[in-house]
Amino acid sequence: MRYRALTISREFGSGGTEIAGIIARELGWKLVDKEVIAEISRREQVDPADVAAVDGRVDPWLHRITRSIWGTGVDGVSVVAPVKLFDAEEAAFVAKAVIEEAYRIGHCVIVGRGSPCILQDKEDVFHAFIYARWEDRVRRVKQRVESGTDVEALIRATDSERMEYVRLYYERNRLDPYLYDFMIDPKNQLEATARIIIAVMKMAPAEAAGAAAK
Repeated sequence: MRYRALTISREFGSGGTEIAGIIARELGWKLVDKEVIAEISRREQVDPADVAAVDGRVDPWLHRITRSIWGTGVDGVSVVAPVKLFDAEEAAFVAKAVIEEAYRIGHCVIVGRGSPCILQDKEDVFHAFIYARWEDRVRRVKQRVESGTDVEALIRATDSERMEYVRLYYERNRLDPYLYDFMIDPKNQLEATARIIIAVMKMAPAEAAGAAAK
């Protein structure tokens, strides 16, 4: 196979995370998803729950505009004791490093976190985007949240935050089709969709595969 890594981006509730897991299992590749949280926790010496709270998110605008003055005196100039920040911005910075390292090791399926932007210039990485019909997304999310949750509002908010994450940290539109090699609606057929993506990845021309091996 020409490709040594796969990124999976997805609409919330599309089944993309599950598809990534199926592909990783079928190929015998490492799934890089929750492992990112564990690795950020280890590197930053922060509780995994605190990492999960900011993973894939953006900081509130007020936090972002005041971040640069943390560690200065009340006059905004005098230096005081250094302040070690751990926030969404720091989590995104470390996540980028984790994703780049996973790519260097190879044989991995990387889920979200701007990974197609991070690895866009790597010819041996395949980028897939999973979307789904609104009613399918609502049904899937409803199955895994508490009763009474406003599922439609949750989906919209999650989609919006993922859009802002990519825009803020990578200055790209995550719905730009040119970020991806393949986009698909699984139509609730997650196993079949995983097999289709694998098949498409294996269809790389022989000359391209030879070039990637050099």
